[in-house]
Amino acid sequence: QVQLVESGGGLVQAGDSLRLSCEASGRTFRSYAMGWFRQAPGKEREFVAAISASGAGTRYADSVKGRFTISRDNAKNTNSLQINSLKPEDTAVYYCAASPQGVPGRAERDYRYWGQGTQVTVSS
Repeated sequence: QVQLVESGGGLVQAGDSLRLSCEASGRTFRSYAMGWFRQAPGKEREFVAAISASGAGTRYADSVKGRFTISRDNAKNTNSLQINSLKPEDTAVYYCAASPQGVPGRAERDYRYWGQGTQVTVSS
């Protein structure tokens, strides 16, 4: 069992940066790939970024490449999503998720555990 708690969201202006964090409980954290998804108002949840269990591999949605960076610290059971040059279209609830597969998948079905989400609102 893995429990995930996101933090770091907020109301920011276009062009600002944010760092979202996800703290995981459980001693098996280092065996899970971690992902971030987001859901904008009126839209389906979509993949944003993912990182392998070891941290060596990452994947990003095309829409965020170059602006978003995912990382993890297995010693602290945390992973982070650095978001730069925020745009109004980045407004969404951001969810952290854990996959027992260990590889950074893009599909929601790859992930077993989910956090409650953290709201990011970007004003223009």
